[in-house]
Amino acid sequence: MSSFPIALTNTADFAGPLPEAVDVAIIGGGIIGVMTAWALRKKGLSVLVCEKGRVAGEQSSRNWGWIRQQGRDYAELPIMVDTIRIWKALDEKLRTGIGFKQSGITYLARNEAKLAEHEKWLAGARAYGVDTRLLTRRETEAMLPNSANWVGAMTTPSDAMAEPFVAVPVLAHAAVESGVIIREDCAVRSLDIAGGKVQGVFTEHGRVRCERVVVAAGVWSSLLLANHGIRIPQLGVVSSVISTQAMQAFFPAAACDDRFAIRRRADGGYTLTPWSTHDFFIGPDAFRNLSAYLPQLRDDFRSTHFSLFAPKTYPDAWGTRRRWTPDEQSPFERCRILHPRPNETELNKVLASFAAAFPVVGKPQVRSTWAGMIDTMPDLLPLVDRAPINGVTIATGMSGHGFGIGPGMAEVIADLVQERSPKYNLSAFRLGR
Repeated sequence: MSSFPIALTNTADFAGPLPEAVDVAIIGGGIIGVMTAWALRKKGLSVLVCEKGRVAGEQSSRNWGWIRQQGRDYAELPIMVDTIRIWKALDEKLRTGIGFKQSGITYLARNEAKLAEHEKWLAGARAYGVDTRLLTRRETEAMLPNSANWVGAMTTPSDAMAEPFVAVPVLAHAAVESGVIIREDCAVRSLDIAGGKVQGVFTEHGRVRCERVVVAAGVWSSLLLANHGIRIPQLGVVSSVISTQAMQAFFPAAACDDRFAIRRRADGGYTLTPWSTHDFFIGPDAFRNLSAYLPQLRDDFRSTHFSLFAPKTYPDAWGTRRRWTPDEQSPFERCRILHPRPNETELNKVLASFAAAFPVVGKPQVRSTWAGMIDTMPDLLPLVDRAPINGVTIATGMSGHGFGIGPGMAEVIADLVQERSPKYNLSAFRLGR
């Protein structure tokens, strides 16, 4: 299995001419776009997924690979419980190909206050049927021997993991086999709108007619929507990741505390990351949405490293164009794949924290590092709702939770696209919240 981010140097697997018309066009080839396309195709609709770079080239391949119910906001939890069943119901060959394993996820507590936080979440989560339970100090030490850092833990045995670099491309090929059309190197420049209703999409390679569109473009969604007068308070934060060399399997699953997170990978190494620190580039949208993010900033200020200027061509860079026409090159063509620079200082801290927590294991050898830009919202919940433009559905702002919940959220989005009554209460995800 690959252990490096997807890049433009990767051969485009999904090429060919565009169809003249489809029932639904989906903007964005991440897990939300791919799985929504597959869900709609299963309902008999013709679907086109347009990806400006490579399928899963951004956050869908750069995440931690966690598929978790544990710690989810209660608004997401019922969807996530069902999503676990969807992952499990995938064909066995698919599950093997993407490295799906139900090895459990564990939150470790360094002190009684943190353990109390976990207990509080669990008290509300039991109503959703999760198999989560609290662990004593002794049980935690038995799970992670040779370490005495934690007073207890919370664990969910049915939580799972998969390999992000391979999962979405493999699922995309399966979707194509079912009849979904995917085109890479195909940026959607803008929507074709007449009389307040979508009529199609203008891509860099021409127009495609359709009466329904899903905007699932991750951190680029707000830029595309703003060009049509729809403003959403979405920003992007950068999360850095280490891939270690193969090492002894001291722990076979995924876990975290307040300093770092780990996951055993299929190649014998571990994915190792800061638990909460991230980098944020200040741009025009950051100023525009400042008031919406003040509560989050107050709670999370020390975990955020601020930079005054985003690199050129980033979604919220000062020089990024905010207005363009369908016959002009768009910002999406100027940056096919976001490839943020990892924060090596923070990653070195993570290595030191890991070595202190597991002195018998010691400091891991680094195989590679990378970073991804997470599309986030002020309340850290997704935006999944119909847009003011008739026929357009917005599915963005997954706030770092999209990989795990992708298959289940895709069913939700597919219902919205087909104007069916949703199975869940989606009020927490509405556009006007």
